[in-house]
Amino acid sequence: MEMNIFIVEDDSALLDALKDGLSRWSFQVSHPTDFSDVMGSFAQSRPHLVILDIQLPKFDGFHWCREIRAVSKVPILFLSSRDHPMDMVMAMNMGADDYTQKPFNMDVLVAKIQAILRRTYAYEDALSDVMEWNKAIIDLKKGGIHKDGIEVGLTKNEFFILKVLVKASNNIISRHELMKMLWDDDQFINDNTLTANITRLRQKLSTIGLSDAIITKKGLGYMAITL
Repeated sequence: MEMNIFIVEDDSALLDALKDGLSRWSFQVSHPTDFSDVMGSFAQSRPHLVILDIQLPKFDGFHWCREIRAVSKVPILFLSSRDHPMDMVMAMNMGADDYTQKPFNMDVLVAKIQAILRRTYAYEDALSDVMEWNKAIIDLKKGGIHKDGIEVGLTKNEFFILKVLVKASNNIISRHELMKMLWDDDQFINDNTLTANITRLRQKLSTIGLSDAIITKKGLGYMAITL
C-alpha cells in the first residue's frame, strides 16, 4: 500500500525538497495550500503520517497538532529549526510521535518515517475517519461536527441525516430515501419525525454558520450544498 505523507511546511523550497526526497521512496505527498484551513486539507488527504513545522502562518504547529489529535491517531512528526527542550516536551505531550531538528539528513528522516509507519500500522489502522464540509470537520467516529473551535452536539438521527446528505453533497436525497436508510439503521422514523429532525439539525448548524447549507428541494427532498 502506498503511504500518504501530509506535510505542513510554509518554506516552499524545503517543501519541494521533502516532496522530491519522499517521492523517491514511493511515498505520496500532500500539503495544505491555505494555512488557515489545514484541517480541511488534512480531512481530504486522509494521510498515514503528518509532518508538522512549528512556526507557521496563522496558527503554529502546536495548534494543528491539537486539532489533528482531536479527531485522529495518525502519527505526527515535528520538523522544526527550534531546538529548545521545552518545544520537544510540548510536542510529545500533545501526542507527537517524534521530533526532528532542521537541518536534517533526508535518509535519516526517511528511516524515522518508515520506523513510525511500521510501528503504527503493524497494530492498528490509524487513518482518520473525518470529513471536511464548508470548512467544518465532521467526525464520523464520534458523531459530531465542529468549526472554528465550536463543537455541535447532534443526536444519532441528526448525525445520520447530516452524514448521508454531506456524503451525497450537491445531490438531492429524497425524504423516502432518508426514511428508508434510517429504518434500515434500526432507527424508526416517520414523515413528521424526519421534518422535526431536519429542523433541529439546521438550528444546531446555525451556531457554526451552516444552517443554509442544508436546503429543501420542494417535492424532491434535501441537499447539502457547498457555500
